Amino acid sequence: MTLPRRETVLRFMRAFHQQERDVAESMMADDFVFTSPQDDHIDKRAWLERCFPSADHFDGPARTLQIIDVDGLVLHRYEYDVAGRTYRNMEAIRVQVGMVCEVEVYFGGAV
Repeated sequence: MTLPRRETVLRFMRAFHQQERDVAESMMADDFVFTSPQDDHIDKRAWLERCFPSADHFDGPARTLQIIDVDGLVLHRYEYDVAGRTYRNMEAIRVQVGMVCEVEVYFGGAV
């Protein structure tokens, strides 16, 4: 059974924060693409090598503020803490048939 897109995104994010690589990788489409201000359209392999191990940078998991499904994209706004400061980000995640296909991250400033 395929999960709703919003639940897929939340599970994917949880796998990242808990460093469950097998879970995260199993949820990623083969042609997965990740874009952020620091990474321009990197593929699945590069994301798993470069970004996935960075979860220890955060002081615990992110906290969802809003998450909505619009036209096949899940828009996820969340807060997270780094070195005692709180920040907000926004992501646009394309999910198809239970697989995370594309993630675009927009970094926010400190709250």
